[in-house]
Amino acid sequence: MLIKLLYKFTQILIRSILRINGGVEVRGMENVPVEGGAIVAANHISYLDPPLLGAVISRKATFMARKGLFSIPVLGQAIKYAAIPVNRERTQPSTIKETVARLKGGELIVIFPEGRRSETGEMLKAKRGVGMIVGLSKVPVIPALIVGSDKVLPVDAKWLRRGRISVVFGRPIYYTPSVKEEGHVLHEETSERIMAAIKEMREQYADNYR
Repeated sequence: MLIKLLYKFTQILIRSILRINGGVEVRGMENVPVEGGAIVAANHISYLDPPLLGAVISRKATFMARKGLFSIPVLGQAIKYAAIPVNRERTQPSTIKETVARLKGGELIVIFPEGRRSETGEMLKAKRGVGMIVGLSKVPVIPALIVGSDKVLPVDAKWLRRGRISVVFGRPIYYTPSVKEEGHVLHEETSERIMAAIKEMREQYADNYR
């Protein structure tokens, strides 16, 4: 109970800081299911992205976080409630298994398909792991576009710079297995399909963010 209250308090605190710092515009929240297993797949342009998404998504979200973060004093203990450790160099089968189990158990998991932060703002190629997780769990995927977080917390910045951030949640993508393809090829295509949806959202909303 205490951990849940701390999670809610942290959400409110982050939202308040971002509101004072320039504001956060959120669109498409109705596309995020209020219950049941689901994946929110977003582009990754700043270290601010995980707390940002955790703050704007009303229900509790679980993140796939870099394993090294769990060894940092205080922070490591704090994120255990809302994150799954991931070896960024090579995703372990146990990580995939735990993630799929949590999704089937009804959790909402936030994944950055690119696997790491883009330092240029351009979207990177999606890792195959996200496609594998989708294929095994068969839960809906909600593509999410983040704009402006890289200006508010740029590379190597020590604190927030004033600016407005936008987060757009797209329509869910449902897993559609192919009887003709399987294994690595299907996982890669699923990952690419998710990234393509995020890129399409960026093109669709580009004029609004210039």
